[in-house]
Amino acid sequence: MTEHQDPTDHGTSGGDAPVFRPRKNGQEQHVSPELAEWMRTGWADTELRDLDPIDQAPYAAKRRAAVSARFPGERLVVPAGTLKTRSNDTEYAFRAASDYVYLCGDQSDDACLVFEPRPGGGHDVTAYLRPRSDRSNGEFWLDGHGELWSGRRFGLAEAGVLLGLATHDVRELPSVLRAAPPAPTRIVRGHDPALEAVVAELPGAPAPEDGVTPAEAAAARDAEFAVALHDQRLVKDEWEVGQLQRAVDSTVRGFADVVAALPQAKATSERYVEGTFFLRARVEGNDVGYGTIAASGPNATTLHWVRNDGPVRDGDLLLLDAGVETDTLYTADVTRTLPVSGVFTDAQRRVYDLVYAAQEAGIAAVAPGRPFRDFHRAAQRVLAEGLIAWGLLEGPLDRVLELGLQRRYTLHGTGHMLGLDVHDCAASRTEVHRDGDLLPGMVLTVEPGLYFQPDDLTAPEELRGIGVRIEDDVLVTADGNRVLSAALPRTSADVEAWLAGRPLEV
Repeated sequence: MTEHQDPTDHGTSGGDAPVFRPRKNGQEQHVSPELAEWMRTGWADTELRDLDPIDQAPYAAKRRAAVSARFPGERLVVPAGTLKTRSNDTEYAFRAASDYVYLCGDQSDDACLVFEPRPGGGHDVTAYLRPRSDRSNGEFWLDGHGELWSGRRFGLAEAGVLLGLATHDVRELPSVLRAAPPAPTRIVRGHDPALEAVVAELPGAPAPEDGVTPAEAAAARDAEFAVALHDQRLVKDEWEVGQLQRAVDSTVRGFADVVAALPQAKATSERYVEGTFFLRARVEGNDVGYGTIAASGPNATTLHWVRNDGPVRDGDLLLLDAGVETDTLYTADVTRTLPVSGVFTDAQRRVYDLVYAAQEAGIAAVAPGRPFRDFHRAAQRVLAEGLIAWGLLEGPLDRVLELGLQRRYTLHGTGHMLGLDVHDCAASRTEVHRDGDLLPGMVLTVEPGLYFQPDDLTAPEELRGIGVRIEDDVLVTADGNRVLSAALPRTSADVEAWLAGRPLEV
């Protein structure tokens, strides 16, 4: 990996020659006037002139219109986020904030979307972006953000065509905001602290109620904005559903890759499983949508096992919870539990079949007009009935469910919303999400599980160390539901046939 110079460390040496100091061996390098002048010249015109709007541009425009109507007369600021340091002078791969992507489709770091209220109603919406590097002053090769270091980016005019939006230099945004007419201003917090500080200084905020400080009032108003965005994102439009199906289809292929690679995984570790799936995610998408859980044997009883450093052995189960994130940042979230040897033991099959029955009950409860919590209740009821029948819990069933006694072995909820985030719309209002009804266009996971900890003396010895989860992504339709991940086998018999070599149809 090459090192670039510190863009804040410009100076002079040998007259007016600019100086930059790469962080390599502490050695200072000097740029001669001749080199600086030469680097300004001899570059071809690379402006792109035959561009069409991105596919989601018209959908994003409708989403912005809904947001505009929800907050008349208010300035709305939606940052994309900034680069974050991983260690020393290396950074994490940038992933734009979901609300920003939802409203415009751009994925640039340091960018921002601003809804400026018009006096006559509505908003003028501008995408503030970093422009192309200036070659006349050496920015493109002397600045750490320069395109020589980070690659070509779209110019402001190009981005305007792609996004269907007015664009402006993001470096001027603080000045633009300070010079704008006073207006109540909301910002999506948690992505750009410097911009939050600018917004906090702007005039026009409503007077807070008695006993509430201006900072507290601003925080509450910003939180209300975030909630409104997550409420709106609950129902996916047809373009979003298509992206989620793409994510799921790639995920199915990633699971097939893992099955084909099980012999190599047995010779190495869970890391081989993780790496195999990651290859598919990077080839067909942007990344994995969350840290892959590749948990073999007793590791499968740890819900968020992401160390993935354990052995993969015949006789054990492999619980793979993984999802491809598309280039448009929509993610799948699928889990299968596979017998490494290709065949379930009797104890493993007993647990697996009970989880499968619970998932079937949960999926059947996904339909428009049904309460969101119904699919969880349906799946938990089946699991509790099974645990009572096995003698692990003492009935009656209603008592077990009322006290939640089955949760010793079921542990988690049965699903969540899915979209740009793996746990999508987490800030949405409880009354329209967890306590609300399902609507056509919502996409959620159905993922019951049973987990018998290796040291749990309440479980029969043959069950200890077994963890099983089956998870599918389900679209609520006008007349019921559609399982987006139906191409992956689910019954124990179908899983065994798949491992024995039956090909998938994706």
